[in-house]
Amino acid sequence: MRKPRPKDPSKSRTASRSRAQPKPKVQLASTPSAPAAPGRGKSSRPTAPQGAGARHDAAAEIGRLTAELARARRRIRTLERLAETDALLAIPNRRGFARELKRAIAYLRRYRGSGAVIALDVDGLKIVNDERGHAAGDALLKAIAALLQRQTRASDVVGRLGGDEFAVVLWNLTEPDAQAKAALLEASIDDLVVTYRGRAIRAGASIGVAMITGDDDIASLLDRADKAMYARKRQRRAV
Repeated sequence: MRKPRPKDPSKSRTASRSRAQPKPKVQLASTPSAPAAPGRGKSSRPTAPQGAGARHDAAAEIGRLTAELARARRRIRTLERLAETDALLAIPNRRGFARELKRAIAYLRRYRGSGAVIALDVDGLKIVNDERGHAAGDALLKAIAALLQRQTRASDVVGRLGGDEFAVVLWNLTEPDAQAKAALLEASIDDLVVTYRGRAIRAGASIGVAMITGDDDIASLLDRADKAMYARKRQRRAV
């Protein structure tokens, strides 16, 4: 009977060491992460100031805008006055006079008051402009405007409709009183003498009267006053 071959002790020790030692782990290289795309992640916009600083800035901005708005409103009022004022005489022009006349019609209609409009045409202004120059004519117009304002009440409205045409709103008077006022103004302008560059300038005026009624509007009222004025002008020329 064959005896078994003895085992090689060196091989036995090698096998036991290989079983005892663990296999080394293989570590994979990490892939670098890609940079964040623009606009993603944390916002790059500056954050708004917080607390007392923000309130102070808001109050300052409100104050600035309020002051700017006040200046704009003052400018608008100034431009509106200029748009309704005769540049030469500093009295209402046609637009400004129409606004005042509209107010008078509405007031008298509501409260059943009485009032009148007189239309005035300066006689002889063209002759003054042609013979003495427009500066002389302007001096005459200024003197007539000042006379009308002196001889009417503060509540009345004197306006220049254009060229040699004036108009006046007379408040709270009867038709006889309005006719008497028109005659007085006409006579005063006829007697007016203006000195310009050492020489006297004279002119005259024809005035028509129209009483304000509840059925009137601006156009119809001025039309009636104009017709009365031209009728008076024909009378004066016939004398």
